[in-house]
Amino acid sequence: RWQKVLYERQPFPDNYVDQRFLEELRKNVHARQYRYRAVVFQSGAVVQQLCSVCVFVLTWWYMDAGMLSPQGLFGAALVSSLLGYVLFDAVDGGAGRWASGRTRWADLKSTLVFAAFTYGFSPVLKTLTESISTDTIYAMSALMLLGHLIFFDYGANAAIVSSTLSLNMAIFASVCLASRLPRSLHAFVMVTFAMQIFALWPMLQKKLKARTPRCYVGVTVLFALAALAGLATVSSVGAVLFASLLLAISCLCPYCLIRLQLLKDNIHGPWDEAEIKEDLSRFLM
Repeated sequence: RWQKVLYERQPFPDNYVDQRFLEELRKNVHARQYRYRAVVFQSGAVVQQLCSVCVFVLTWWYMDAGMLSPQGLFGAALVSSLLGYVLFDAVDGGAGRWASGRTRWADLKSTLVFAAFTYGFSPVLKTLTESISTDTIYAMSALMLLGHLIFFDYGANAAIVSSTLSLNMAIFASVCLASRLPRSLHAFVMVTFAMQIFALWPMLQKKLKARTPRCYVGVTVLFALAALAGLATVSSVGAVLFASLLLAISCLCPYCLIRLQLLKDNIHGPWDEAEIKEDLSRFLM
């Protein structure tokens, strides 16, 4: 009788298998079962980041058109940052701050250094891309913002995820767009606002998502409505298309994912590669 061993000679060819071969067949061993509400909740990270890019571009458009003063934007951004800073500590009662060992004085010094450095180099940022055509600047900014969305950390464990690369691409896009604004003060406020919405705002999102899911859902909905309202003032067609995109990402894509999960047919059996689960570190010493 044939045995599945390698240390004995048997009167069978090397590729021989008997009728018991398919008894160990298993299907979809590692397939995950998703719930629609859970997938919709997780899609909120994508919706928030799309809205962040939309709000940033709208803010730049308002400043470029002269409809928004840099002083007004800086004041609004400062107030919202203070509120977000207080909320960030209030969500977990300061546990995250105690765990990291970072003090408020250190945060204040970092903020002052960044503001002073950016303000001092704002004339350089304003004239940095004078030799580059405006069309090229717009194309570069669009590609950088698209790359920011692609490489952003949405919570998935994938090789393409890179928070550092994503943030750098967003800041590069903000510098390119800020160089087309009228004055150096505009450039300083634009880059500062970009740091707030692309670096600080996602940190607050993650804290709300982990600690207060209901509050996170409410903030996501309000943020999306604010982005749509701002876009509607510029282009009603663009607002309709953007709303369709958000609905497709948050409602249609989760439904398609769950439906496609039913079509999975991954098979596992004795033909798979052997997995050594025993700890062999003692043999390496």
